[in-house]
Amino acid sequence: MRATAALLCHAFLLQLAAYVVRPTSAYRAIELGVDPRMVGLIAASFALLPLVVALSIGRWNDRGNVTRSLVIGGVLMTGAGLGVHLWSRSLTSLLVWNAVIGLGHLLAIVGQQTLVARLGRERLDSAFGTYTFVGSLGQAAAPLVLAVVGGSAVLPDTGLLFAIYTTTCAGLLAVTFLLPSPGNPDPPPAQGDSLRSALRVPPATRRTMTGALLLSMLVLAAVDLIQVYLPALGVEREISSATVGVLLSVRAAATMASRLGLARLTTRLGRPRLSFVSTLVAGVAVAALAAPLPVWVVGVLLAIAGFALGIGQPLSMTIVTTAAPAGTTSTWLALRLSGNRVGQSLVPAVLSVFTAGIGTGGVFLVTGIGLLATAAMARVLITDDP
Repeated sequence: MRATAALLCHAFLLQLAAYVVRPTSAYRAIELGVDPRMVGLIAASFALLPLVVALSIGRWNDRGNVTRSLVIGGVLMTGAGLGVHLWSRSLTSLLVWNAVIGLGHLLAIVGQQTLVARLGRERLDSAFGTYTFVGSLGQAAAPLVLAVVGGSAVLPDTGLLFAIYTTTCAGLLAVTFLLPSPGNPDPPPAQGDSLRSALRVPPATRRTMTGALLLSMLVLAAVDLIQVYLPALGVEREISSATVGVLLSVRAAATMASRLGLARLTTRLGRPRLSFVSTLVAGVAVAALAAPLPVWVVGVLLAIAGFALGIGQPLSMTIVTTAAPAGTTSTWLALRLSGNRVGQSLVPAVLSVFTAGIGTGGVFLVTGIGLLATAAMARVLITDDP
């Protein structure tokens, strides 16, 4: 029980730190005079470096380096927090420090998910649902920090927010040493221990994995775009940062609610149908945010979107973990995270290029359409429960 509590505490602090620093970096970029329509570059920088090394980190974890991954991740996030707080005086330096934070976050989260997969094998839907629920709790707390610090100001005190982020990362690093041992790694697959052999699976499994990876990638990209572009939309529509913080918390709270009931929803609908329905509902709700609506309607739409978007991540973790051959769980989870980073890198960067033509509201419309396409792909690819 104590070991599980430490793991959940670690998950909470990791998401709290990540979701404090993401909008804070967007606000710092605006302070530096960056066009609000270009803040998607901040999201891209967070994901770019991890994209290159995710699979290598996954194989490294499969070989028994889970604890090292967690420690190094905490060190990088804490050190980069000091760096971004003290030396982010240009867009270039802000992008560099965000890249380091993204790498540390990847190391920590691959380690976390490997622990959950190994410790919760008998009840994966419940284990990943609880794990992602606690992570969502951190996501919900982060905008409240933003609201308290920002108050009624359109631009909050980013120096104070970066200091809070760094302190949170220091706590994360301390909790790392209380985490349970991951135990002995699973034996490598029969065909060998190389990365290529680890990724060699039967066609039916490959199809299921592809569907889960696409689902995870585009759902997380949508969450990221809400996280980054809602502050920009608030500035554009003269919504206070405190109100934006509350709206982000509404989205995160709804995500938490869906993850608490994930095992029940999966039992009732099955993983394939649940992945389709949840993504379809999210697409409609996110697309509607493009309209000039009252703040309370925006809150309702974010609650609906948050509930639906909250299902995709833990569901994809369960599908990947169940389908992965023995000795390759971390590798496939890392591939899932690598796909997430593709979405986090490319989608915001592409939207940054076209935002001048479609406006900030148009970002939400395009994101909603992308989610509808994702729902259709999930319907075709994820056809059977593994």
